[in-house]
Amino acid sequence: MFDHTDLATLQARSLKMQGWIREQTFSPEMTKTLRRFSSWEVAELILGINQNTFRGKLAADPSFPAGNVEVDGRQRWFSLEEINELRRRMRIGRKSLLPPRPEGKRAIRAAIANFKGGAGKSTVALHFAHAAALDGYRVLAVDFDPQATLSHSMGLNDVSEDHTVWGIMVRDLERQTAEQNAAPVAAESGRSVPRRDLPSSILDMGLGALRVTDFIKPTAWPTIDIVPSCANAAFVEFASAQYRHINPEWSFFAAIDRWLDALPDDSYDIVIFDCPPAIGYQSMNAVFAADVLWVPSGPGYWEYDSTTSFVGQLSEALEDLAHGFPAGNLDLPKSFHEMRFLMTRYEPGNELHRAMFDAFRKVWGERMTEHPIELTRAVEQSGRFLSSIYEVDYRDMTRATWRRARDSFDRAYLEFRDHLIGVWDDVE
Repeated sequence: MFDHTDLATLQARSLKMQGWIREQTFSPEMTKTLRRFSSWEVAELILGINQNTFRGKLAADPSFPAGNVEVDGRQRWFSLEEINELRRRMRIGRKSLLPPRPEGKRAIRAAIANFKGGAGKSTVALHFAHAAALDGYRVLAVDFDPQATLSHSMGLNDVSEDHTVWGIMVRDLERQTAEQNAAPVAAESGRSVPRRDLPSSILDMGLGALRVTDFIKPTAWPTIDIVPSCANAAFVEFASAQYRHINPEWSFFAAIDRWLDALPDDSYDIVIFDCPPAIGYQSMNAVFAADVLWVPSGPGYWEYDSTTSFVGQLSEALEDLAHGFPAGNLDLPKSFHEMRFLMTRYEPGNELHRAMFDAFRKVWGERMTEHPIELTRAVEQSGRFLSSIYEVDYRDMTRATWRRARDSFDRAYLEFRDHLIGVWDDVE
């Protein structure tokens, strides 16, 4: 027989192994740190300028950050803070190196979602967040997935469920219920919302008193913050049904949208949602808060089949939720400013992968991204150590291997960024 005690024993053994892996992956203090970037990377891959031009600019202005010089004096290495200062202050032909961002607009929100696990959602979310940070953007990542792969990859491991998306939803329930109860009673001919009394099990958690920013945690990247997740956050799928029963007037699916609206418009530039492999309470909250939807899929037939099912079920869910539920400030029916399909784990030399890529393009048409993310040894290696290719030092492998993987993600990210910029002005 095999019961819950056996499962607990297996988990304890696994947690010991996780601790060992973190020791090999992170710093001795068990904290993930961000490496420095060489002058070659900074010039050509990050700022997009010629190395000689970059060196000339540094020599001409001693007040610019100089980075750390290697012992042999051949290469300088810069922190991301130094890179961002160079981006703010340096001009190339009087042109700013700051990334494009519409004035007076809030951060644009992108959901990375699909029905199937292993489609590459967390990998895409991680790499897009890191690429955007290197591009000069301030990024907020929101981990909706109780598997917490994105959170772990960002260096967060000891997370309380109170400070996850679940905590944001409970806080929203408490606050919105209080607002409803404080509303004046309607006239005899009018309609009033019945008073809702939340049980002490909810009120005693004290989440209603938390500030908006209390759910946001820093990462090793100075311009990336995250709302992390953890395994216990899976409870939201069970608790949400109970909470909605307690207060049927609660506009539940607008909770994350409301929370993000409470952040100052200039806090971040891009918000990236990593959604769980299911259409549930958490993923639908992400969908309703998102401006754009990116759907990653592997190159196999079953992944294509799963993506087709995801599109169909999402369509049905959005149609059903367009009527008869409290929507708060949401515009119904829900629509996206942009939606794209992205192929992941693509091998250009694989005949089946090429055939599936052609099939995807025929089916999804212009909604299919031009640049798939290739599967390379460098990507596999970085994934094993909970890192993106941007965090891997190219000296740890051949530069050609590292560059091929980086180029693949760079192309996918730039296409992602260009689509965001194309619709950003339309975001309210």
